[in-house]
Formats: sequence, C-alpha cells, structure tokens
Amino acid sequence: MKNPSVGLLNPAEPPGRGGGGFPEDPETQRDDVLDFLKKEVGSDLKSLKNVGDLLEKLKEENSYLEEQVLTVSSSLPPKVSAALSAAEAAVSSVEDLLQREQLVSNKLEQHLEDARPWMDNLGQTLSQVDTIEQHVKYLCCLQHIEELSAVVQQCLMTSSVWEAIRAVDKMAALDAGLSQSRCSHLQDFLRETLHFWHKIIKDRLAGDFEKVLTQLHWPVISPPTQSLTPTANGQEVGSQLELLVTQLLALQTSDDLVSQRALASGQVAPPTQPASSATPLCLPIQIMLQPLVKRFRYHFYGNRQTNSLGKPEWYLTQVLMWMGNSSTFMEEKIQPILDRAGAPIGAMVELCRGLLSVVKEKVASDASRLLYDDVLFCHLVEEVLQFEKELRSKQSYPAALPGLLHLLLEDATLQKWLTMEKKMAVEKMDAMLSAEGAWSSQYKDISDMDELKAPDCAETFMTLLQVITERYRALPCPSAQLKFLALQRELVDDFRIRLTQVMKEESRCPLGDRYCAILNSVNYISTILADWGENVFFLQLQQAAVSLGDEAVLGGLGVTEVGRLASLEDSLFVGLLALLDRLKGDMMGRLLEWTMRDVTETVKPYGQDRWLSLPPQQDQSTMTLSSSACPMMLCVRDRLLTLQQVLTFDLFQLAWQGLAERLNSLLYQDVILSNHFSEGGAAQLQFDMTRNLFPLFGHYCQRPENFLKHVKEACIILCLNVGSAILLRDLLRESNEDGPDWAGAEAPTPESALNELGVYCLATCDVLILLNLRAPRPGQ
Repeated sequence: MKNPSVGLLNPAEPPGRGGGGFPEDPETQRDDVLDFLKKEVGSDLKSLKNVGDLLEKLKEENSYLEEQVLTVSSSLPPKVSAALSAAEAAVSSVEDLLQREQLVSNKLEQHLEDARPWMDNLGQTLSQVDTIEQHVKYLCCLQHIEELSAVVQQCLMTSSVWEAIRAVDKMAALDAGLSQSRCSHLQDFLRETLHFWHKIIKDRLAGDFEKVLTQLHWPVISPPTQSLTPTANGQEVGSQLELLVTQLLALQTSDDLVSQRALASGQVAPPTQPASSATPLCLPIQIMLQPLVKRFRYHFYGNRQTNSLGKPEWYLTQVLMWMGNSSTFMEEKIQPILDRAGAPIGAMVELCRGLLSVVKEKVASDASRLLYDDVLFCHLVEEVLQFEKELRSKQSYPAALPGLLHLLLEDATLQKWLTMEKKMAVEKMDAMLSAEGAWSSQYKDISDMDELKAPDCAETFMTLLQVITERYRALPCPSAQLKFLALQRELVDDFRIRLTQVMKEESRCPLGDRYCAILNSVNYISTILADWGENVFFLQLQQAAVSLGDEAVLGGLGVTEVGRLASLEDSLFVGLLALLDRLKGDMMGRLLEWTMRDVTETVKPYGQDRWLSLPPQQDQSTMTLSSSACPMMLCVRDRLLTLQQVLTFDLFQLAWQGLAERLNSLLYQDVILSNHFSEGGAAQLQFDMTRNLFPLFGHYCQRPENFLKHVKEACIILCLNVGSAILLRDLLRESNEDGPDWAGAEAPTPESALNELGVYCLATCDVLILLNLRAPRPGQ
C-alpha cells in the first residue's frame, strides 16, 4: 500500500499535536481535528465534494498503520518466549540447589551432633597429652639440672675445676633459655642451684687467687723501688696465677648472670662492682680490688680522722697513688695472661674502673652534703677537676669511659658550681679594680714582655676567664659547657661596664696614665676574645650552641645572625667585640681631641707669620725652621712620644695616624688657606713641612707625607715656578669654563697635569684657590 504523505495519524509526525504521541485531552483532540479540516477542506463549501476522497485516504492510512503494528507484534513473541523460558529454567535450578543445600546442611548438623562427644573426648585427651608432655619436659629439665649439679659436685670432689666451670656455664645457659618461662619454681630452683655452685667455685678460686696474689705482694701499697723481682718459686707461682686468672675468666659469664639477678632483686651490688656500669668488671680484677676497697672504706668512712669533708684530696690522692703503684704489676703480671686468654680487656683500665666506682660513691655523698658550704664545695670541685686531669693524663684512662665529672653535672651541683663561679669572679673583679697597682703593667720594666701594655687588672681578669675555661673544658656535656660560656660573656660585659664607668671619671685628662691604661685594657680584652673566636674549643662550642639551639647563648639573635654563626662567619664573641670596639673608638676620639687642643694652640702663632713678606730662598744663606713653628714641632713630638710610651703598638698606630689626619686638616685650613704666600714664604712653608714636620712622623712609617697629603700637595702648588703656575692656572680655568668637552685630542686633562706634578688628592677648584694665594709676580 502506498504510504500517504499527509495524514492525521502519520507516524512520521512527532508526538504531540496531530501525531501518534501520548493521549491528549478531548479539547486538544477537537482542536486538532478542526485544524485538519480547515487545512484540507477550507471555508469553501464547494470543496465538500472532496470529503469522500479524504475519507478514502484516511482509510488507506489506517490500514497501513495496522499492518505496521501487526508486523512488529509478530516479531516480538519468540524473543520474549525464549527469555521467559530461560528465566523459568534458572528459577528451577535455583530451587533445586536450595533443596540440595538444605539437605547437606541438615546432614552436616546431624554429623556434627553425632561427632560432638568424640570431639569432647579427643580434646580432653589432647589436653592431657599436652599436660603430660609439659610435665615430662619439666622433669627432664629438673633432671638435667640435678645431673649438672651432680657433675659439679663430682668435679669439685675430684678437683676438676674446668669441668665444674663448664657445667656451671651450662646451668647459666639454661637459665638464660628459661628467662621467658612461666615456671617460676623451676627458675628459682635453677637459679638457687646455679648461685650455690657458682659461689662455691668462686670462693675456692678466689681463695687460691688471693694466696697467689699475697705471694706476689699484692696489693702494691707503696711505690715499687724496682721492677718486680721473681720469687724463689716464681715460675710455679706464675703458672698458678695464669691458671687461676683463666679459670676466673671462664667463670665470668655465670658471675655476670648472678650479679644481674642480684641487682634485679634489689640486692646491693658488690663493693668492687660498679652499680651502674654497662659492662661488669672482670672477675679477677674484682677479687684484686677487694683489699684496696677494704682499705678505702676503713680510712675514709666512719669516724676516722682521715674522713674529712674539707679534705677530699686525701682520698682522691690515695686512689691515684694506688693506680700509679699498681700499674707495673698489672702490666707485667696480669695483662699478658689476659692477652693469652684472648680477653679484650685492659688490666689497668679495669683496675681504674673498679677504684673509680668506689670514689664516685664517696664524691656523690660528699657533694650532696656540701651544697650549703661555699668554701668546701669549691674546694671539692677543684679537687675533682684535678683528679680527672691526672686520671686522663698520668693513668691514660680512656676518654670514652666516664670519670668523675658527670657527678658535677647533676642539676643541683651544676647550678651551685655556676653560682659560685659568678660570685667569686665578681668578688675578684671588685678586688682587682680597687687594688693599688690595678692600672699599671707588671711587665712595664721588661720591654719584650710588655707589647700589649695590659694593666694588671685586665690581665688578671682575662686570666680569671681562662681559669674558668680550663675548669669546664673537660666536661662531657656540651650543654653544661655552654652555660659556663654564657657566664663568661656576662662577666666580660660586666667588666666592660666597669671600665666605662672608670673611663668617664678619668676623661678630664685623657693623656693620664689611668685613662690610657683603660684604653689598653679594652684593646687587650678585644685581642684575647678575637683569638678565642678562632680557637678550636670555642668553635666546637659554637657549633654545639647552633645545633642545640641554646637560648643562653643564642638568645636575642635573629635568623641571619644564627646562620652566620653556623657557617663560622662570626664568633660567639662578636657582640662583645662590637661593644668593646665602640668603647675603644670613643676613647681614642677623646684622646685625639685632647691632644689636638695643645697642638692647635701652638699652630696659631705659626699661622700668623708674615708669609707674604718673606724674602726669596736665594736671598737667604741657609734655610732654617721658622721660629713660630718650634712650639708646634715640640708639642707634636712630645705628644707622639707620650702616646708611644703609654699605648700599645696597634693603638699607637691608630693614634699617630689619627693625629696626622687632624694635623693635616688643621695646617691646611688655618695656615695655608688663611694666608697669601710670597715665593720665599712658600719655600719656607715647604721647608718647615718636609724637613721638620714630616720627619716627626717618619719614625713610625716610611712615607709620612702620605698621611699629610693636603699639606704636601699644597706646598707643591705654592712652590711652582712662575711659568708652570701660569700655565696650570690657564689650563684649570679653561677647563672650568668650557666644561668636559674642552680638552682636544692632544691637550692634557687637568687631572693628568696635576698628577704629573704629584698632586692626587686636591681637586681642581682647590688648586685654583692655592694658585690665587701665591703673591703676584711681575708679568702675572
């Protein structure tokens, strides 16, 4: 059938108005019909004859749509049917699986219910087996302990010490293996057995060892007069000594274990064993220490006169003497045996460790009792520091092992030490500044030793700081060292303030001995602190302060300053050095101002000379110093000599250079620029300067005229011959009038012309002024 191109129900039209969309309401359908009729029929009544044709078209369209619907409907049922069949099969399969699952679940529950009694019986049986197995192991372990105990007993009865030691070592290994066991009674039994046999073996070996040591005259109480001489049966005694030391070393493992158990149970450590030591003392050394420890406790505990809080040097010196006296015996008798036994132990180091453990206990006890006695506390600290120094130097005690200094780092002890250092330093500062010879150098009569001309108070103060440094240098803790460094910086600043106060009192006479001594003091302290800033010890402290972020040292510094400290561009004393340099500059300025007052007075008559009327040089037989210049020359000379005598070399260099600079300005302004000069006057001025004034400074440098450049160059300009002066004046005038483009390709520049004359400092305008100060010559 032909597809109508136009129709009311054309499927090609979109759903909605006039199409096959969703159902519309009646009013909308009516409107659509009316619109369709208007379009097809119109308002012409004659066109109604076409209604039949329209009806035929609609019928054809309706038939076409029915065929399409039937075609689509006939293709869908097979697919839907197949899908429904698959779904029904799946549902059937699922139901079958569910039934089977329920069946299996029921059978399983029934099986578990039937097997439950068997499981309960089997669990009880396995539990009984585990219990029996544990009991068997327990009994086997107990039997093993008893067997080892029997072996030890049998070996001791037959004097088979080595076998007994091996059995005891096995007990110790078993004890270590049972450390995680919950069988506390078994552990206790093993440890008691181990301790029992260990003590018996140790006591037997210790007794034999002490007898051998007695034959070898141990302990060595007094200094040996000669090398150890062998006894009559020396070879036999030596063999016994080596055997006993070796056996005691073999017993070391069990001894360490017994000692650790004793400490863990709260028992007191043996007197020869360091209570807090990470590595226990070698067992032979422990036995050798017993007579020394007994003597120490006898003399330095209780009510003995030798037990005096005010005399810590008695027991410290005694221990050092024992170490020194025993060194030969330990090196010649004990150390070779340890080496042959393969024990990585230093005999002398072990002896020192044992003695130190006893001394530490005594020092700790005394220090806590002396916190409220300033004098005795300071004495104890001094003696401990001296003991530590001798221990490290004379006895070669390793730096890696702790000595006595860590006892001084306890909070209360360290704070007391810092307080006493500050208190004593302040008292000494008061005393040294008020002493009669505080501002005089003790080396003033020895020229070779008085280069810095440091007064006694400054030298004593720096010695005080150096002594403090030596006291805390050996401390093992950088943070504690930094606390002392902060104290030193505080003391330096305090001393600087005191010097400033005294300086203000003496500023009425800066050339006085005391004022110059204060200036020398400031320079001396600055020099020493600058040297300390480059010292390795203080550089290490600087790095420690940066890494620890120590507020006592770095407090108040910004990120930039801390960075400069970290890179070692600055030192820890940079702030103090800046304050001292400021004080030094202020004092030097006052000193030069005072000096220039006298010089200025002597320059006034010289500037009032009749420079314009002096005859030419050729009219004079010989040139002599101007009479008006004599007082000035004498004053400058005397002041230079005085400054050289009272100031150090580097300060004097600053002083005479500063004086030359000021004198150069004074002569240029008050003498040269304030007068007109004839040819004879210019020649006389040049003679006075170059032959008299410059040589006064020539004692201190090779070219003194370089420090009086204005005067030297002014004399050159004033003494030019007439022709050169005219040419130079014209050149300078033309240069000023024509500006920078004046000079031609071959014409000399004013600067080059002045340089040829030796004038480098004066500007062209100043040279013109000087040329105008020359008396006019004929033709000018």
